[in-house]
Amino acid sequence: MEIETTEQEATEMQSKETEAVSQPPPYPGTEPATHYPPPVSQVPYGSTGYVSGPTVPAQPTSAFLYHPATSGLVPLQSQPAAPVVWMPAPPVPPKCPPGLEYLAQIDQLVVEQQMDLTEVLSRFETLNRYEIRNSLGQRIYFAQEENDEYSLQCHGSLRGFVIKLFDSTNQPVMQLSRECRCDICCCPCICCLQELEVQAPLGTVIGYVKQKWHPCLPKFDLQNETRECLLKMKGPCVLCQCYQDVHFEVKTLDETATIGVMTKQWTGMAREAVASASLFGIQFPLDLDVKMKALVLGACILLDFIFFERRQQQRQQRR
Repeated sequence: MEIETTEQEATEMQSKETEAVSQPPPYPGTEPATHYPPPVSQVPYGSTGYVSGPTVPAQPTSAFLYHPATSGLVPLQSQPAAPVVWMPAPPVPPKCPPGLEYLAQIDQLVVEQQMDLTEVLSRFETLNRYEIRNSLGQRIYFAQEENDEYSLQCHGSLRGFVIKLFDSTNQPVMQLSRECRCDICCCPCICCLQELEVQAPLGTVIGYVKQKWHPCLPKFDLQNETRECLLKMKGPCVLCQCYQDVHFEVKTLDETATIGVMTKQWTGMAREAVASASLFGIQFPLDLDVKMKALVLGACILLDFIFFERRQQQRQQRR
C-alpha cells in the first residue's frame, strides 16, 4: 500500500509540472499592481512630444496674409491682369504729326506681338495685335490689324493688311498698310517685292518701306512721302539664324554707318514652337526725325509678317 501511494503521489507531481510548463506566463496586467512600477505617461498619437516654450505675442493678421500670385503655386492664367501703364503725353514738338510726339522723347522701343490662344490651339490664323512700349515698360501704342476672314485663312502671312496704332486715348494716330504679295518667283519682280505705306495721322502719307531684291538677304529702303530714299535697312539670311537673336541694321544711304538696330529676340524653344508671337527690340538715335522713327517701327512689323509669321506657319504645317 505504501508503494502504491508513493507511485500515485509521483504521478500527481509529474502532472502538475507538465501543466506548469504548458501554461503561458501570466500577463502583466493580471498581477497585482504592487509588483510593477507605475505606468509611464504616453505621448498622444500624432504628437512630436515637443514642449512649447514661452508664448509669443500675436502678430497683426496682415503680416501673415497668403498671396497666391507671389507664391508660384497658382497658374499664370488665374492671376489678375496687371494694369496697363501708359507713357505720359509729352509736349508736341513743332512740325510733328499729331500722335508721334511720343517718339520724339525716346531712343528705344519694344514691339511685342500678343499671343492668341485661339491661334495656338486651333492653328487658325487670327488678327495680329502688337504692344509698343518704351524702355521703362510703359505702353506707347497698341496696334490692331483689320482684315477679313478669307485673307486670314487663305493668304496667310502674305495677306494684305491694314494695321492701326492707337494711343492712350484710344485714338488712331498711325496706319500701316500693304497689298497682298506672292512669293513664287526668285527674279526681281514687282509682284514679289514687299512695300509698306505709313500714314500719320490717318490719311497723310509720311513714307514707305520698300523691299529691294536680293537672292537671300533682306534689304529695304526707307523712303519719305515723295519716295526719296533716306535710309537703308539690311539683315542676315533669316533661314540661317536658328535659336538666336536676329539683328537688322538701319544704315545711312552709303551704308558706311549704322544708326539703328532692330532685333528679333529669341524667346525660347517652348514659345517659338507653339506660338508665332514675336518680340522685337528697336534702337535709334534720340534726335532722329519722328517720321523716320515711325518708318522704322513700320518696318519692324513688316519684317514680322514677311519672315517670322511665315516661318511659324511652315512649322505648323509640318506637324
